[in-house]
Amino acid sequence: MKIDWAALGSVFGVSLVVTVALVGLFTLGITGLSRRERAAAQGQSAALAVTGAYACFAACAAAVAYGIYLIMA
Repeated sequence: MKIDWAALGSVFGVSLVVTVALVGLFTLGITGLSRRERAAAQGQSAALAVTGAYACFAACAAAVAYGIYLIMA
């Protein structure tokens, strides 16, 4: 049995980058929602932060759906 180490390294590298990006995107969404709560406590509006948070969560959901699609295809 022969292992293609270059392909394995490529898959590892892409997986690592995508995982870090997805976790970062989810973190931005959580941060946006926490700003909404902080703004509500101060009587302000944080519509842009909430919109950005929902966009981050939608991008995370799209990435997960695409991953599931790739597994099933």
